[in-house]
Amino acid sequence: MVVLPPLRHRPAGGLRRLLLPCVWILLVAGCATPQAPADRAYSGRFSAVATQGERRESVSGRFSLEVRGARQTIDLATPLGTTMARIEVGPDGARATGPQMQEVRGDNPDALTEQLLGWRLPVSGLSDWIEGRPAPARFARVERSGDRPTLIEQDGWIVTLADYFDGTRRPRRMVLERAASPPAPAVVLRLVMDDPAG
Repeated sequence: MVVLPPLRHRPAGGLRRLLLPCVWILLVAGCATPQAPADRAYSGRFSAVATQGERRESVSGRFSLEVRGARQTIDLATPLGTTMARIEVGPDGARATGPQMQEVRGDNPDALTEQLLGWRLPVSGLSDWIEGRPAPARFARVERSGDRPTLIEQDGWIVTLADYFDGTRRPRRMVLERAASPPAPAVVLRLVMDDPAG
């Protein structure tokens, strides 16, 4: 017959090792707060061509843009859904993350995308241009057809708003062009937005 020692004589280390991770998980779960829904959200398809001299690089896939107050997040993915880049912008600066989780940080989100991808994305103006308007508080040249802008020239980009969703001020298709500025290549970015009505 096997007699177990009284509970008070059991070593406490094993139980403590079991309980500590459980307590840690509960604390982390209790501190985590669900992310608030985006104030504005957009998605669609993109294709980009970067040209410098004889060198030409092209890429295409899906994009999403979420705006929450002063913060915005842009995700780029391949047609198969593999993440190419994530760019996060807020009052405290910008962070861009690549497919191998390489990360760059700084104040200028457009310049960060150039470091990460080799070509520049118009991060600082995109959340306004995608609404069919120039970014506020910065010089812009705007051409209109009636009450809708057809072209916005701002921050070194020429944004052609080729088509709008019916009954809205939201562009359906956009072409964004930036001339070469060595060592940065020329970029042509085409966006086709998903229908906001679903």
